[in-house]
Amino acid sequence: MSTPDPTPIPAADEPEVRELAEIPAVEVITRAAVMLMSAAAEKLGLASDGEKYLDLDEARRLIEAYAGLFKAAQADLGVHRAPLRDGLTTLQEAFREASRYPDAPGHGPGEDA
Repeated sequence: MSTPDPTPIPAADEPEVRELAEIPAVEVITRAAVMLMSAAAEKLGLASDGEKYLDLDEARRLIEAYAGLFKAAQADLGVHRAPLRDGLTTLQEAFREASRYPDAPGHGPGEDA
């Protein structure tokens, strides 16, 4: 008697899930950066119905995390470096505009990273 293969076969309509070990590091880093960027934009109220999601404390945390990730990985980002840098700058400017008492230039979230 043979043992059944424990590897499930995905149905034809199910997308294949890639193993993390197969994904290049720059793709993982870029996806994480985009997730942080998107979440920060939501917390800054930049979505179409964004006012109800506005939370500057949360936005600050997300921008700080994004800036730290960008700083640590920028040498490895290749063609993704400029768009991710521009996204960070845009979020920092949006944070300053959304703040009732804006931080001084160079002292906002992620600006010291």
